[in-house]
Amino acid sequence: MTTLDKAIELASAGVEADRPTFVVALGGTTSANSSTEKALRIALEGAAAGGAETLLISGPELELPIYAWERKERTPAAQHLIASLRRADGVIIGSPGYHGTISGLVKNALDYVEDMSKDEWPYFHGRPVGAVATGAGWQGAVMTLTTLRGIVHALRGWNTPLGVAINTSQPMFDGDGRCLDEKIDTMLRAMGREVAEAARTRALLETPRL
Repeated sequence: MTTLDKAIELASAGVEADRPTFVVALGGTTSANSSTEKALRIALEGAAAGGAETLLISGPELELPIYAWERKERTPAAQHLIASLRRADGVIIGSPGYHGTISGLVKNALDYVEDMSKDEWPYFHGRPVGAVATGAGWQGAVMTLTTLRGIVHALRGWNTPLGVAINTSQPMFDGDGRCLDEKIDTMLRAMGREVAEAARTRALLETPRL
């Protein structure tokens, strides 16, 4: 029986998770309050509306040493990232498009997921993952979104049906972080909710049974 089959069986039997779902968003740029970070915050609002507890790890918090699997020392920021991802039932990743792909900052943070390779739930196994990409033009944003979804697949995560590419060549967010494009705002919130609703699967499977 697959993980999904087990979850469906438990849900059909009326079993409910004994804890709230937890969704972590990571990404952004080295600058706090970037367009990518603003997009992630809106997606997390969608996840919260879907009943999830949320956490954002963004900007300077992701300025980690270059990942080296053979070095066992981890900075407090790296320990916080991995501990949060281990606890997460769902994940949202956001990256700007740099030269047609994800930023080095985000790629390095994702490399740290290798520390989860020996876990009971390795990498992003069993977790729904939403992806957001921003770029100064559609080409970079769409290429970056495609790359993110490929990385999620490689890390054994479940890509949500909805991914969001955002063209930031025109003003997209105001100073308070509100999205100026109603369609993009709706998509970000819908994707966050997709992550939260699918994340209940992991929370349900981890609920102790008598």
